[in-house]
Amino acid sequence: MKLEHVDGKNKGDVLLFALSTCGWCKKTRGLLDDLNIAYDYIYVDLIDGEERKEVLENLKKWNPSLSFPTLVLNEERAIIGFDQTSIQGALG
Repeated sequence: MKLEHVDGKNKGDVLLFALSTCGWCKKTRGLLDDLNIAYDYIYVDLIDGEERKEVLENLKKWNPSLSFPTLVLNEERAIIGFDQTSIQGALG
């Protein structure tokens, strides 16, 4: 799975599954940027084939409904949707 990386403060492994056209995904990225958090992200709608299958299988482990955005923290918990309070509580 090819991830894009954004530099910032290290708060552990922060992985965002997003869609390039999703407004809530953009808000989530904006919040992570405002908090200056280092994170990786992938725009699921911009990949296809086997890579897309692999990414969706990985996402399904955290969010069986496959909705976006899904933020996975340290491979321990997921925050689904743009939940500013939960994101700030976990990473702020």
